[in-house]
Amino acid sequence: MRETQNSPIISTDLRLIAEQAKRDPAKVFVSLAHRMDVDFLYKAYRRVRKDGAPGVSGRTAKDYAKNLTESLTDLHGRLKACRYEAPKIKRVWIDKDGGKKKRPIGLTEFEDKIVQKAVSMLLGAVYEQDFYPFSHGFRDGHSAHQALKEIREQCMFHGINWLIDADISGFFDNIDRVQLKEIIKQRVNDGGLLRLIGKWLNAGVVEGDVISYSDKGTPQGGVISPQLANIYLHEVLDGWFEKEVKPRMKGYCFLVRFADDFIIGCEDEGDARRIMEVLPKRFNRYGLNIHPEKSKRIEFRRPSPTRVEGKGEATFDFLGFTHYWARSRKGNWVIKRKTAKKGVRRAIVEMRTWCRNNRHKPLVWQHKMLSLKLRGHFQYFGIRCNMRAMEAVKHLVISGWKYWLSRRSHKSAIPWYDFRDYLEVNPLPSPRIIHNV
Repeated sequence: MRETQNSPIISTDLRLIAEQAKRDPAKVFVSLAHRMDVDFLYKAYRRVRKDGAPGVSGRTAKDYAKNLTESLTDLHGRLKACRYEAPKIKRVWIDKDGGKKKRPIGLTEFEDKIVQKAVSMLLGAVYEQDFYPFSHGFRDGHSAHQALKEIREQCMFHGINWLIDADISGFFDNIDRVQLKEIIKQRVNDGGLLRLIGKWLNAGVVEGDVISYSDKGTPQGGVISPQLANIYLHEVLDGWFEKEVKPRMKGYCFLVRFADDFIIGCEDEGDARRIMEVLPKRFNRYGLNIHPEKSKRIEFRRPSPTRVEGKGEATFDFLGFTHYWARSRKGNWVIKRKTAKKGVRRAIVEMRTWCRNNRHKPLVWQHKMLSLKLRGHFQYFGIRCNMRAMEAVKHLVISGWKYWLSRRSHKSAIPWYDFRDYLEVNPLPSPRIIHNV
């Protein structure tokens, strides 16, 4: 393959598209699909994860890479001749909440992931110029921790007193496909790309010997789904809030969104009430529902300076963290975050369940895998004021690990002093502050 990972040709193409989109916000792009040549597909291949489970055919990324140039050349030929067919999605069920529930995930063919990534790159070059800075989900240069930081700063420095914590019922499964394609056409009216998107939206789902089809929602487990979701919510929520809602408000207000999770903050209670009333109607117009029980209006004002208690009364959960007002070391009221109770419970149950299921595996391997799991947990939840919750997770995981190791045989339980000696020589990762948010 001629191009390196940092292909100058690909970068120039996407940059030119982005510059046109930024320069002319009303421009409709009608010719983008032709840019998906072999070199572009190779760039998309480099950006696709290689460790995912295979789809219906069982062909893995490693299998695809054996004859990569030939495979991509053949793929390009089928795309150019409009002979590419979207493969069916394999549905499997994985444990949720420590095995008490199951949730479905979709497994797509690796080659299909390449095509979806290529289309996502083209759409991203256009829509990244349109998306608002407060949209942080599934975007290069954005993260959940940036969303958390923005919410904290908005609430602390703009006199926010009321929050709207809304929940969209089954968002990815209920997107109206007809309206989605009409929204895309307003900015990208390329027949080749629209045909591919239509094929993915209508691809069947295979579960055992049964093939099912749905008339709404985005491709389950598809690489293209996050991009389509952002485009849809940009129209449904983001643009509506900026252009129609904010100009009508009496006080200051803000919106922070990460994928389908969002928080709206208001200075004035009346503004919060009005938004809460019209929000379900707005989403209903696009085939979506705001969950009436999980959505709520929260009074989240800064406590009085004369208050002596150490914490505020109101709290809310967002992106796995509970947010609350508390005194800083200097005695000022600040917003702190800690792992939400549901997140702590889920992490402990999942890791202890893993210890039970893998207790007969070699001890060295168990230690390595538990270290990876704990490190991943601390990597996300490692923010200031959250040490106690992270330490609790580590402590309970260690006790659970010892419990299941003691049941590998009918012999007596492992003494704590022996287990402590082992952990002193082979320690598990300790929590630390990683994100300064």
